Amino acid sequence: MNDWIEKHADAIAARAPRELEALVAVSSPSGDVHGAEEAAAVAAALAPDEAEVERVPCSSADHAPDLLVRLMGTGAKRLLLLGHVDTVISHADHRPLRREEDRLVGSGTVDMKAGDVLALGALRALVDRRADFAEVALLLVCDEEWRIGPFQHVERFAGFDACLCFEGGQRAKDGDEQVIVKRKAAGTVMVDATGRSAHSGSAPHRGINALLALAGAAQALAACHDPDGPEHLTVVPTVIRSGDAFNVVPDSGELVADVRADSLDALRAVVAAVPDEIGGARLDARLMREWPGMDSRAATGALLERASAAVGRPIVPAARGGASDASHFATTVPLTVDGLGPLGGGAHAPHEFVLASGLRPRAEVALAIVDAVLAD
Repeated sequence: MNDWIEKHADAIAARAPRELEALVAVSSPSGDVHGAEEAAAVAAALAPDEAEVERVPCSSADHAPDLLVRLMGTGAKRLLLLGHVDTVISHADHRPLRREEDRLVGSGTVDMKAGDVLALGALRALVDRRADFAEVALLLVCDEEWRIGPFQHVERFAGFDACLCFEGGQRAKDGDEQVIVKRKAAGTVMVDATGRSAHSGSAPHRGINALLALAGAAQALAACHDPDGPEHLTVVPTVIRSGDAFNVVPDSGELVADVRADSLDALRAVVAAVPDEIGGARLDARLMREWPGMDSRAATGALLERASAAVGRPIVPAARGGASDASHFATTVPLTVDGLGPLGGGAHAPHEFVLASGLRPRAEVALAIVDAVLAD
């Protein structure tokens, strides 16, 4: 392991639990302006003094501005570090950080405040290498968990030499460190149903049941599920809402399905599987929250070889089904690597955690990737 990685991995690991505690103490569900502002303030305080801190417009309306921290150098390379401060956990369900043996448990730990801590540590480590880059930018967005509209930051960073995203890390079954270089495209199918209400006891025949129509739409969507097919398509109905009273034929409702595949075109084709009408109820289906796929396997092969040599152990490529903002940047920054965060589990659940013992090894991996980008 080279000296720069060893020195700064020690420093990152020593500070990480306290920094994670401070960031997890902030309840910051996606869309909550106050929580995002507080989380951004904590992150900015952890940035190096030499960096420039900006607030840039968020991709989602009515959200707090995103945080952009820029460290300028005298070299030529431009590197983007990427994360998000929002969680899916509501204020009522938020849990501050606590330690359970090797687990650091708390809301948003692995997805992805611990990753943000490692990214901030990597930025601090680069202060003494400013001759090796022109700019290193850390972008922490506050709408990753529930963004409906287009992602607005791609053009600003087009042409950067690399994008490194700090979503949760993982290891192979044989113990090799893994980073994510392939992700599926992802989206959300929304189906609205419009029927006609009627008394469910005295005149049910006068109604048009939106709930039954949505149940039929859910079956039509589920029939598209083809994980072993050419597009590795998964279609999973996840939410259905309809009706307000036990004795009224529901006249409206909504169905949500999570869809993922190798390409966005495969997801758009799923919408066509929903008929315009079932049982007299009108159905309107649309695809929302479109996330492109990502495949940087070919572009990152040599990078991972250099990083493995720098850290003294294998860092190997892997694929993951979950969506990430790294996929947006991969379209214009071919050298895109994700999964640089720490090891953990339970994302979006009350038992969400990261492993304290994994902080230093994953800091080493992140620094090795950074070093390999700058050494090329």
